[in-house]
Amino acid sequence: MHLDVLDLRNFYYRTRLGRAAQAAIRDQLTTLWPDASKLTVAGFGFAAPLLRPYLSDARRVITLMPGPQGVMPWPPGLPNTSVLCNEMLWPLEDDIVDRLIVMHGLETSENPADLLDECYRVLSPGGRALFIVPNRGGLWSRSDATPFGFGRPYSTGQLEAQLRSHGLIPERHMAALYQPPSDKPIWMQTAGLWERLGRRISTRLAGGVLLVEVSKQVPAPKNRGLSAAVRKPLTVLDGLGKPSPKPA
Repeated sequence: MHLDVLDLRNFYYRTRLGRAAQAAIRDQLTTLWPDASKLTVAGFGFAAPLLRPYLSDARRVITLMPGPQGVMPWPPGLPNTSVLCNEMLWPLEDDIVDRLIVMHGLETSENPADLLDECYRVLSPGGRALFIVPNRGGLWSRSDATPFGFGRPYSTGQLEAQLRSHGLIPERHMAALYQPPSDKPIWMQTAGLWERLGRRISTRLAGGVLLVEVSKQVPAPKNRGLSAAVRKPLTVLDGLGKPSPKPA
């Protein structure tokens, strides 16, 4: 079940823990995708906090928010990019998105298979998607104080297998949110240190969220010609007997 957009907005923009989480995940995102110049960038779920670095250079930024979650205008003070949509029927053409970010979308969806089919449909053949989900082995999935404590947490293997079954091929993975899910001053003051240490220790363990980057598997074109070369092509007169000489 999707969380309410107001709860998500309040967490990411009005709490210290939410702002720290936003910064930690966005830092990992911009490490993977430092530039999106002249690309179409889309986010689904509640990916708005991560899209701001691409507003100035991307060809287009689209913020898709599922109906059960609700929608809010975003970004503040700029032309709106948000649209309320059916999670299984996005108002986008096929193969149009170059970079897709899914956060608070997959783990809370009641129809994850259909959602992944829609991700595959809109992603361009050369495009990349990034799925951000709660880490089953992390502390954040066990705390109701953050949005990552809701929905289905994943292990890296579970997530990659599910993505692969829908033609989305894992390319790279990493983790974020190594700090404890607490807004106590000691954890807030050392948040950056926890993130740096965590990245050095492991790219997938201990972090509160998993990030898996995928590419779109495009089927090989079907061969419209002959499946095998014909060694001795038939001619029009093949099969007819040769004329015999007329007797004297």
